[in-house]
Amino acid sequence: MKLTRPMLALSSAAAILALAGCGSGDKDEAAPPKEVTGSLEHIAAEAKCKPDMQTDADTIRQAICKKGEEKYILATFATDRGQREWLNGAKDYGGYYLVGRKWVAVGQQKTVAALRSTLGGTLEEGSEHMNPGGSHNKGGHGSGSHHG
Repeated sequence: MKLTRPMLALSSAAAILALAGCGSGDKDEAAPPKEVTGSLEHIAAEAKCKPDMQTDADTIRQAICKKGEEKYILATFATDRGQREWLNGAKDYGGYYLVGRKWVAVGQQKTVAALRSTLGGTLEEGSEHMNPGGSHNKGGHGSGSHHG
């Protein structure tokens, strides 16, 4: 069975999330800068990251970046629709996402929150039942099975 590139990209994101674990960081609510746009290399340069390319396809480009001991994924997309489809699938695995125009950074909460001060974007959180210790996991409503 051959995995398609988007599936490999999603698998890679899930693997990084599993390695990253969940972090709880201080909330730094300073106003984010104007959102960065451009190529993966340009966005990585703004984030002071030397990207380790994992996927280089027409529809998605994805790299692993390191910030100190922490790793995060930086992905760029050819289309807004491709980005939204990728996000919808990736969020089932939980995690924290910094979402910009045709790009996403995925990692620990404190990592993506810190990146926001450089890259701009919107913070989003993955599925609560896959995010132990996540911000909306306070009620303990983990029973029942449903697909969204």
